[in-house]
Amino acid sequence: MFPEYDLIVVGGGHAGCEAAVAAANLGSKVMLVTMNMQVIAQMSCNPAMGGVAKGQIVREIDALGGYTGIVSDYSMVQFRMLNLSKGPAMWSPRTQNDRMMFAAKWRQLAEEHPNVDFWQEMVKGIVVKDGRVKGVRTGMGLEIPAKSVVLTNGTFLNGIIHIGEKQFGGGRAGEKAATGITEQLHELGFRSGRMKTGTPPRIDGRTLDYSKMEAQFGDEGAGRFSFIKTDLPEQQLQCHITYTNPDVHEQLKTGFDRSPMFNGRIRGIGPRYCPSIEDKIDRFSQRDRHQIFVEPEGWNTCEIYVNGFSSSLPEDVQYKALRKITGFENAKMFRPGYAIEYDFFPPTQLKLTLETRLVENLYFAGQINGTTGYEEAACQGMMAGINAHLKINEQEPFILKRSEAYIGVLIDDLVNKGTDEPYRMFTSRAEYRILLRQDNADLRLSPLAAKLGMRGMEERMDRVELKKTEMEEIIRFFKKESISPEQVNIMLEEKNSSTLSQKVKLHSVITRPHISLKNLASCHQGLQDFIKKCDPESVQLAEIKMKYEGYIAREQDQVDKMERLEKVKLPQKFDYQSVKALSAEAREKLNSVQPMTIGQASRISGVTPADISVLLVHQGR
Repeated sequence: MFPEYDLIVVGGGHAGCEAAVAAANLGSKVMLVTMNMQVIAQMSCNPAMGGVAKGQIVREIDALGGYTGIVSDYSMVQFRMLNLSKGPAMWSPRTQNDRMMFAAKWRQLAEEHPNVDFWQEMVKGIVVKDGRVKGVRTGMGLEIPAKSVVLTNGTFLNGIIHIGEKQFGGGRAGEKAATGITEQLHELGFRSGRMKTGTPPRIDGRTLDYSKMEAQFGDEGAGRFSFIKTDLPEQQLQCHITYTNPDVHEQLKTGFDRSPMFNGRIRGIGPRYCPSIEDKIDRFSQRDRHQIFVEPEGWNTCEIYVNGFSSSLPEDVQYKALRKITGFENAKMFRPGYAIEYDFFPPTQLKLTLETRLVENLYFAGQINGTTGYEEAACQGMMAGINAHLKINEQEPFILKRSEAYIGVLIDDLVNKGTDEPYRMFTSRAEYRILLRQDNADLRLSPLAAKLGMRGMEERMDRVELKKTEMEEIIRFFKKESISPEQVNIMLEEKNSSTLSQKVKLHSVITRPHISLKNLASCHQGLQDFIKKCDPESVQLAEIKMKYEGYIAREQDQVDKMERLEKVKLPQKFDYQSVKALSAEAREKLNSVQPMTIGQASRISGVTPADISVLLVHQGR
């Protein structure tokens, strides 16, 4: 009934969709198997993409030829660049999205791809022969053959939904859990754990009083995620902010004795940086209010997502507490919030390609690896899809370094350090974040995707070359052209910057704190005329490079030093127990992870600098 596929992707969420199109765009014949084709790429939780560090990941996915950025732009209802008051390494794009448009656009793009087929059914297990995956087995007993498989099961593996004292099987509200895979993976020798996540109630927006809330507007002149010129909405929807209060907290406490989180029914560990409202009240009892973001679910719906009010308390407690929030006095609930508990597999069981160590050509991506968030899942799916294609075609693996991408930081953290709580990306996790900015993701990564042979990179590379050329021309202009005291001193005084006594090059002024390229252009007609001819992205890139060139050079020097360790290869399937000079913990961890290089070994939790010195000596260094 089925031909042999190059790749089968199990699960149609954000990881699964990116895995499927990544392999397909490299030329693989792909089968995407999902339990329900009506919810492909559904935004299961909040209707938003990006945010701090996550926005950088979306731009990196786009730079590599993925579709998440394009779909986010298409379905955008509001755009904001976060952290503009901080340095450019912290700037993070974020969109509010139309939930239905997002999923519909993703499905359209996937269905339009000639290399992607679909099958709607639950996968009950994988087919393994001689330590290598050979396909999947469905609930109806069908076997679909394949050279490689990517599991992207999200929260569905033995998922249990909790609302107060009620609990029932499910991978998402209204959808059943997936069974069989965990049990088979245990038989194959894999270790698993339990995690939990949650979602807030959904509210009828027609019953809210927005006049009592703070309006939150999008940026004037909306930005975009994709580096190609995607269409953007002419208008943006407003979001709103309100706050809980002591009355809300007291009402919520009346349900604590029936909370699955407090009475021990939930054993899985929840996300540290996105706690439930009951967890916030319990942990931060000294605070008398917590911020609530009131987010529209789309252009043509009145449904509201109550960000900051995730809860698994009984539905009557949620309802009564909601109506004590300012602006929510007459709120009607569409559905209550809930917690969901599910299986995950510690990612230390994976290689840096996301291939499992125990079964050849089997890959894990997304929440099965212990991560949380659409963006973290999507980038893992892309990398798993790329590497599955490369492996079956006997090509070198595609592994991004920590100095090349946030995606590289995420995968390196997961494989080398593991996680015992849902992993979320932050800018603070990246030691080279000045190099890994959202504005230069295309310059960093698009050439790598083009070299891989990713479909559709021609237009992107043309834009990359133009951006790079314009950036260099702008920097040359600044180093060549001068500005006089008469032109600039009034502006410098207004900015509390020391005035000039003689003509100087523009470059020496732009490096001053609080002096922007826009400030200088207002004082120098030649500069104003010159940058009008350039793409705004090129102008911004040139300004950042000039203002932060010292910091960028210092960070690049650190990268170069670390690269020397990354070039020292370690033998694979090596018995580190035989190196008695290593600490006992290092021997155990190194045997488990089997690092590819000294650099990777140095980032494994429990491996000390002394252990690294021993390894260098052992390798003849």
